[in-house]
Amino acid sequence: MSEMNHERFRLLVKICRLYYEDGLNQQEIAKRLGISRPHVSRMLTAAKNEGIVRISINNPFSTEQELERTLIETFGIHDALIVDSPEARGDKLYEQLGRTSAALLESVLKDGDIVGVMAGRTVASVADEIYFAREGLQFVPLVGGWGSAGAAWHASSNTMTFASKLKAKYWLMHAPAVVASEATGALLRQEPEIGKVLDLAQRSRVAIVSIGEAGEQATMVTSGSFSAEDMAQLRAQGAAANLCGSFLDGDGQEMVYPGSGRFIGLSAGELRGIPNVIAVAGGLSKVEAITAVLRGRWIDILVTDAATAKAVMAFHHQQ
Repeated sequence: MSEMNHERFRLLVKICRLYYEDGLNQQEIAKRLGISRPHVSRMLTAAKNEGIVRISINNPFSTEQELERTLIETFGIHDALIVDSPEARGDKLYEQLGRTSAALLESVLKDGDIVGVMAGRTVASVADEIYFAREGLQFVPLVGGWGSAGAAWHASSNTMTFASKLKAKYWLMHAPAVVASEATGALLRQEPEIGKVLDLAQRSRVAIVSIGEAGEQATMVTSGSFSAEDMAQLRAQGAAANLCGSFLDGDGQEMVYPGSGRFIGLSAGELRGIPNVIAVAGGLSKVEAITAVLRGRWIDILVTDAATAKAVMAFHHQQ
């Protein structure tokens, strides 16, 4: 090494120690050494390029984050958050997904946002874990109620919980999610108060949704909103997922079917108009439904568990 290169190397090391070990910023180093701040920046970059500095991140989440990257690259979504929950089932899984989603929302939500809220236990778990403050938020349900029995995870119930936690304004949709006939559905959607809520829901900047499977264990069936016979018929026609007021086939395409006008709430197509759609869904029973939603690119961010994410990737490549 020539004397000039030796001294340059000495200066690079000195600048790196001041920056990385002593915590000085670039302007402070420039003043101390009598050089320009841009020159300090160039020297730090050179130090990394020449291997003088090697940055190592102690990352306990590397496995999950590799899965996240795979989902993002495979399906073209904006982001994915995966929790490692090998032993989590039922309520425990909901709690973990809820905590992760709540932390995400703390970064996503801005003052004055309108936030659309879907029904579902996973969405309810997110509301339970929320602990932060924003100004001027409004929460609005995306669909009517699943069934006539009271439940803590109806869209309106979830909406009230979010609003209560964040001391925000909220709106309710006084209608069932599924009515007996398309004629009744058309009349209800024309009601001024229901129409106002549906219009506000479409103006949401953020939507927090669940993903429903198309089967007898789907919430809309177990709640009594949708008959098992109707679900079996849709399943026979290729339904793989339920997203708000729509059914999707295995490729993620929105299905057109007799009786679709019975739904009171946003359709998948209307949901797509919302800038940031966050889906929270986990469990192996949801694999086919999650895959369909991802294939159709209906959501922007997915929050799920590692076992489900691996199963989604396997299912996607098998089909």
